[in-house]
Amino acid sequence: MRPDSRSILRLFCLIAVTGAAIATARAEDKLSYNRDVRPILSNNCFFCHGPDPKTREADLRLDTRDGAVGGDHPAVVAGRTAESELVARIRAADPDVLMPPPHSHRKLTEAQKAILERWITEGAEYEGHWAFLPVGSPNPPAVKNPSWIRNEIDAFILAKLEREGIAPSPEADRETLIRRLTLDLIGLLPTPEEVTAFEADTAPGAYERLVDRLLDSPHYGERWGRYWLDQARYADSNGYTIDNERHLWPYRDWVIQALNRDMPFDQFTVEQLAGDLLPDPTRLQLIASAFHRNTMINEEGGTDAEQFRNEIVVDRVNTTGAVWLGLTLGCAQCHTHKFDPLTHKEYFQLFAFFNHGTDVNNRGETIDVLPGEVFGTTTPDMLISPQAKVAMDRRDTLAEETPARRAAWEKALTEPAPAAPEWSYFEIERTTSEAGRKIAQLPDQTYLVPAEGAPNDNYELLATTKLERMAAIRLEVFPHETLANGGSGTAGNGNFVLSEFEVIGDGKRIPIAYAVASHEKDKYPVTAAIDEDRKTGWALEIGQGGKGRQEAWFIFAEPIAMPPSKMTIKLRHDVNKNYLIGRFQLTVTDQVPAFHPNPERSKQAREIAAKAPAERTADEGKLLDQTFAEMDYPQQIATREADRLTRKPANVTAVMVMRETPKPRDTYIHLRGDFLNPDKATGKLEPGTPAALPPLGATGTPSRLDLARWLVRADNPLTPRVTVNRVWMRYFGTGLVETENDFGMQGTPPTHPELLDWLARLFVDGGWSMKELHRTIVTSATYRQASRYRSEIKARDPGNQWLAHQNRVRFEAETVRDAALTASGLLNPAIGGPTVRPPQPEGVYAFTQTKKKWETSQGGERYRRALYTQFIRSAPYPLFTTFDAPSLSSVCTRRPRSNTPLQALMTANDEVFIELARGLAKRLWTEIADGTSSGDRDRIERAFRICYAREATAQEMTILLSYLDQQRTRFAGSLDAAKEVAPVLLGPEVDQPTSAAWCAVARTLLNTDEFITRE
Repeated sequence: MRPDSRSILRLFCLIAVTGAAIATARAEDKLSYNRDVRPILSNNCFFCHGPDPKTREADLRLDTRDGAVGGDHPAVVAGRTAESELVARIRAADPDVLMPPPHSHRKLTEAQKAILERWITEGAEYEGHWAFLPVGSPNPPAVKNPSWIRNEIDAFILAKLEREGIAPSPEADRETLIRRLTLDLIGLLPTPEEVTAFEADTAPGAYERLVDRLLDSPHYGERWGRYWLDQARYADSNGYTIDNERHLWPYRDWVIQALNRDMPFDQFTVEQLAGDLLPDPTRLQLIASAFHRNTMINEEGGTDAEQFRNEIVVDRVNTTGAVWLGLTLGCAQCHTHKFDPLTHKEYFQLFAFFNHGTDVNNRGETIDVLPGEVFGTTTPDMLISPQAKVAMDRRDTLAEETPARRAAWEKALTEPAPAAPEWSYFEIERTTSEAGRKIAQLPDQTYLVPAEGAPNDNYELLATTKLERMAAIRLEVFPHETLANGGSGTAGNGNFVLSEFEVIGDGKRIPIAYAVASHEKDKYPVTAAIDEDRKTGWALEIGQGGKGRQEAWFIFAEPIAMPPSKMTIKLRHDVNKNYLIGRFQLTVTDQVPAFHPNPERSKQAREIAAKAPAERTADEGKLLDQTFAEMDYPQQIATREADRLTRKPANVTAVMVMRETPKPRDTYIHLRGDFLNPDKATGKLEPGTPAALPPLGATGTPSRLDLARWLVRADNPLTPRVTVNRVWMRYFGTGLVETENDFGMQGTPPTHPELLDWLARLFVDGGWSMKELHRTIVTSATYRQASRYRSEIKARDPGNQWLAHQNRVRFEAETVRDAALTASGLLNPAIGGPTVRPPQPEGVYAFTQTKKKWETSQGGERYRRALYTQFIRSAPYPLFTTFDAPSLSSVCTRRPRSNTPLQALMTANDEVFIELARGLAKRLWTEIADGTSSGDRDRIERAFRICYAREATAQEMTILLSYLDQQRTRFAGSLDAAKEVAPVLLGPEVDQPTSAAWCAVARTLLNTDEFITRE
């Protein structure tokens, strides 16, 4: 059983001292430049005497040996401190001579001065920066106590502990191990049954079987996907102040699925950075390329699209550098890096890889994705129904026959004109305005609608016809003196926007196959009035002949025999306010019109057709083409039907993906990082990689695909080190390299460099398997140690960098919610799908530019894992910000961890946690319905197994039973308060005070430090 001395104070103490110490050389060891000397020079000297020639002073470089020992007056004379100017300067009493100078606000300690002097005495040897050197293949060191070792990791850890005279901690008890492992691998609590089964499994390999079960869980991808999504800066909104929603959740699902399938990390990398550039990319590879579509989009008015396109490219460069290389590339955007071997030019050579995207501060390229497609439960061909395929075939067949129809049509134009169709008046029984306007019939059979009234309105006319068949309906609009600007609409300029023209008979909508009009405004064609989209519509171009009488023909696919005895004709105006039709008339014909509704167009077409093709001007040919296209009813009807049937379903998501421009953009250095100030003197840049790393080795012009493959090439020294270090960090709270996002000169050296290289080599040689890396780490004795803090080593290793024990780690924001959901029994374990909206306090959007609606999800969606909660960048879900989740406006490779009163207030008082506490209380009474005092003890014991995976101590049992009795008494005296705490009774035999008391107990158990801490 674990000890019960778990105090918040202890956690504060641990956090306060974490990361305070780094390894230094023993007196009997020779100094290591990388470990002992470089950090001193980098922090104090390189800014003025480092890689950047623009800020280098006295033409002195200390970041290279040639710079330090070369020249007529070398700063360093190897082996002779008395002759070394460096020593004279750091020991100078004169402030005008002293280095670093006082105005730099940097000062060397005596210990640092002594190290520099000793280093010079030992020969002033330089080493290549450890992170840029090839990954080695170190052998695990020999140790005195090999019995403790479970795998090679332990040899590296134990060897260092033995050198320091420290023994490792004993293995944690099984209750701790299963809770730790379950939280680390899938981010959920183990069930009491799982805990009991693991404790009872005494057969060899029980722990390894537990590891395999958890790695095989579909929830593994959710847990580890969350870490990756931080790095991908995945969010559900565009960012900046407008911050409209976006729908990239299929990319999130792709990450989950890829991790669950243990996609090799090199493939995982290539598909995300360049999935669109792979030969014949699959839809899933295109979805993967959305990694770099997670950049923000600025939708504010007046923005410069090119400015924000450049900002997107900069973000992609910096994100790639942080995620795969662990370098602060952004420091070279405006000038050569002050500390790392990365020039200003090299930064923009990397920029060139990303400079060709089709997205320009907008949605760019998208593909339609069905729910479940990423997981294989739906397939892309489900987007097209059998009926749609038939319609598409008919459309294509007609398209092939177009030349023959065109020839016949032109021949008919040269013959006597056919008789015009006879249009008959409908008999109108009733007219209705939804807004209450009076639709008046004028003596000429037209209808007039007053402009005054509601800004939007829809008209309905109940009509009959004596025709035995119906081929088309004509809508005519007329000007009237009461309408503005001599037009036919109620708008100030005399226009209207008819959003939909609908015909309903026998309770069913009669499909209109096609429409053609005598006049229409650009982007407001008459076909928009029959597209079933109320955001579009038909309008006139008032300034270009649209004022007078105009007409539109609404044509059925086939003449309707025996039209319904009564029809309802609807004229909808949903688009613009005060843009209603003001005067109109409706007529019907049983003939398919054979000419254009615009008489002038028909006349012109006949005149042009009478000429030989060679004699027609370009404009005449264009007008004839346009007229034929509008009058080619079979093709138009077939095309519209195919479009209608292939229209994407409502549940399809348009996912933004990467796509290159057909013509590459030119890339120049941006002087001082300003895209408006390109360095034309240096000239155009080809894509390239930093000279300090292995060469790219691409043939031809390098592409994003070449960069992606280079990042995961076996000889790249950074990617495997950076990746395994971050995985290590998740398990121990701190990486082997504490500055996991900076493997450059300013970063801290690894505490166990040989172990880091051993893990990196294992990772690469093992096929880049993430699951094998996890398995290796969690099966080590190092990981399995108890986390009890050891006061005897506090002074020597306050940050536990030697790993003499495990670290207690506070939950991330998502795990806080997920653990409470698990404990309550309400967790919906469904994997993937659109985002959800659990309850959140009112007022979250009060100070944002756009006041969004947060419609709380209902049913099981309310209880999904936090990974699926909608993340709005400008106003994130309050639980996330309270528990240190990033804003996701930029890449996040490590979250900070805090312990604040606000966190405790949230888990105690937030609506979600109150609901989940009720769920836990209900679960306890469902599983143990005994209403006696013995039942109370059993329920508390069960609660401890659920929440903490352990038994309650005698003291804890006494305290909680006493608290339960106090709460029963309290609520018995205040039934109103009891109903507020427990609106629903926990069971048929449970009274109101008892229900409320148990809710209070459950709330207490969910609001402890232990509950939200991984031991």
